[in-house]
Amino acid sequence: MSVSSGRSAIVVGGGISGLAAAHYLTRAGVAATLIEKEPRLGGVMQTEFIDGCTLELGPDSFLAAKPWLLDLIRDLGLADDLIGSNDHLRKSYILRHGRLVPLPDGLMMVVPTKVLPLLASPLLSWRTKIRMGLEWFRRPGPPQADRSVADFLRDHYGQESVDYLGEPLLSGVYGGDPAELSVVSVLPRFAEIEAKYGSLTRGVLAARGKGSASGPLFQSLKGGLAAITDAIVQTAGQLLTVIQGTAGALEQTGDRWRVRVNGEWREACDIVLACRAYESAALLRPFAPELPDLLSTIPYTSSMTLALGYRRADVKHPLNGFGFLVPRAERGLLLGCTWVGTKFSHRVPDAKAMLRCFMAGDSLDLHDSDIVATARAEILRIMGVDAEPVFAKISRWPRSMAQYTVGHSVRVKRIEALAEALPGLHLAGSAYHGIGLPDCVRTGKTAAEAIIRCVAQR
Repeated sequence: MSVSSGRSAIVVGGGISGLAAAHYLTRAGVAATLIEKEPRLGGVMQTEFIDGCTLELGPDSFLAAKPWLLDLIRDLGLADDLIGSNDHLRKSYILRHGRLVPLPDGLMMVVPTKVLPLLASPLLSWRTKIRMGLEWFRRPGPPQADRSVADFLRDHYGQESVDYLGEPLLSGVYGGDPAELSVVSVLPRFAEIEAKYGSLTRGVLAARGKGSASGPLFQSLKGGLAAITDAIVQTAGQLLTVIQGTAGALEQTGDRWRVRVNGEWREACDIVLACRAYESAALLRPFAPELPDLLSTIPYTSSMTLALGYRRADVKHPLNGFGFLVPRAERGLLLGCTWVGTKFSHRVPDAKAMLRCFMAGDSLDLHDSDIVATARAEILRIMGVDAEPVFAKISRWPRSMAQYTVGHSVRVKRIEALAEALPGLHLAGSAYHGIGLPDCVRTGKTAAEAIIRCVAQR
């Protein structure tokens, strides 16, 4: 139902957060102007097709347990294109002493939930295994201030659990350092379990006993996640205006906002800044110094992916799992690698194999040929694959991954309080309450709903 056909809003940032805001605004009859500096909408959510393979240049999937992106997909009429990860084949490996060691069955992030697989695994020393067993007897202590993920995990399971579990697992998601990341913001569920049970192991098992969601761990779209972008633009129709350009200045005049883009001013009652925190900070600098100062304290890291396509007959490795992660102690250029055809059906033809490599963000400036050569040398060392790839696709994402450092939740509360003092201003994106695609959709939807409520009251 349309709440207003005569109202409009401006959305700065055409990633999934801004797209979600635009979708829910236009669905309610609020015209939206979407400003995106890059030639394509979608942010890091980009899909390409090479040799029959579906390549995700950014994230390849999303957690099925978080509902917001699933709701959006259903709303767009794309539910029939949903595919789930092949969880019956799900096995992940950690590189230890130069060989791939499977993560023990029952390991939930770093929390062991099964005894025998942990005891049998060569991934961790007996000292760490004993410490993990004794952690069961830990009792709740007094409330603790926010602390780093590394300190939190070390306190429960020891340094080896940080080095060979926490660090590689988090590097694949955040591209950050667990010694700096906030446990309250990055692992909030574990922080809550610690407060209630003391022991993470006992708390996780108690939660499991109450039932868990069925279905695949990860979901995606058969034709790639970029289909979401196309569907949003098509569904919005004439209520959505897309402008390719950089928002160069922001002004507030009375109860209206205006943005300068491509030499022209665009004006509306409401504005959603769905861009990176440092970009929002630059736009908001003239208004309230504390707000842009706080936004500027949210750091970002860079990321890079390399998709290597092969003839399947040339790859002797069985590809029996979802892929592997490389701990910092054994790391070269690769942070990890996904075996795409095993993780998702329909992404790679039977006659092909595709390895999706995750690279350290400080390698962005390397020449393409050096990146491919180094990655191939590491793939040879780790997997024994020496074949010539039939294609290689590099995707660079500079300053794209928000880092939730210690104290992040307190900073975000203050940021949101300051933003609320500026009527018509709304913040969305990965900088605040989660970096995954569903979390980003949630922030865009929340911003749109706030605007729709205000429009209905005007």
